[in-house]
Amino acid sequence: MEIILRETIDSLGRAGQIVKVADGYARNYLLPRKLAYLATPGNLKVMEFEKQSLLRKDAKQKDDAEKLKTMLDPVEIVIRRKVGEQNALYGSVTNSDVAEALEKKGFAIEKRKIHMDDHIKALGEYTIPIRLFKDVTANVKLKVEREIE
Repeated sequence: MEIILRETIDSLGRAGQIVKVADGYARNYLLPRKLAYLATPGNLKVMEFEKQSLLRKDAKQKDDAEKLKTMLDPVEIVIRRKVGEQNALYGSVTNSDVAEALEKKGFAIEKRKIHMDDHIKALGEYTIPIRLFKDVTANVKLKVEREIE
């Protein structure tokens, strides 16, 4: 089924783009949530009118993301965990933990925007990329330290 995306969906495409998806995905998820229109001639005309507002919205979001990036780049967060022998952590540090630490510093970042290759399972210093917008990525410094008992 061909649809026109109303909003950018990371795994699918950008707003205003015509994409082909499975019928069930369109009927059960995209269309009820008003994330897409059916690709009909009438809806193509409607989308042309919406494109201008989408471009303005994208420009504003990118500008906001750039400002947030300049505030996030110097941020350094510290997470303390219990450590076993050979400095191995009990458990691991995940993107949820990073999101909580950033929230304590006053930044409300969704955990899905925090891109970690793998969970952190050792003490040390790490650079965590946070994808704020399609071309804007901030890097936060993370220190994983031993929890003092």
